[in-house]
Amino acid sequence: MTEREKMLAGYLYDCGDAQLLSQWHKAKDLIRDYNQTDSANIKEKERILRELLGGTGENLWITAPFYVDYGNNIYFGNNCEVNMNCTFLDDNKIVIGNNALIAPNVQIYTAFHPTNAAERFGTARDGGFAFCKTQTAPVTIGDSVWIGGGVIIMPGVTIGNNVVIGAGSVVTRDIPDNAIAFGNPCRVMRENK
Repeated sequence: MTEREKMLAGYLYDCGDAQLLSQWHKAKDLIRDYNQTDSANIKEKERILRELLGGTGENLWITAPFYVDYGNNIYFGNNCEVNMNCTFLDDNKIVIGNNALIAPNVQIYTAFHPTNAAERFGTARDGGFAFCKTQTAPVTIGDSVWIGGGVIIMPGVTIGNNVVIGAGSVVTRDIPDNAIAFGNPCRVMRENK
């Protein structure tokens, strides 16, 4: 099993693996180019996103700056908008449905580390950097979802269809369809009709 396969399966994996580092550096270069592209140069921005992301539907709008880990584990449906200063740590899949609205400063995390410090830190090889031991869990966001500003979505969370997540929420568990949810931790407060 490759380190990438371990990463996507949720097993502890080596972040310093050559294949993973190569993709990580490629993504950092592409996202730098995206963030520095003239705002009105839509064709170049679309070209970069097609090379960076795992998949996109029609009518994707991402306002720079935008930050990713690998990029190729992020999948968007149709008619999605991501506002400025969002960070998607896509060490596992981030799948976003159709008609999603993601406000500024949203953070989506798929990576996490052992809580025991002795288990968390790796060993440096050949005098290089000792990457932390890492695991992942995917994040899935349904259709017609609005994620408010400053929301943090934790690894392994699924957000259903027709959901609103209030600004500043920390989403630590699944949110069912047709809900308005907010808070820290985020909880369903009422039905979204």
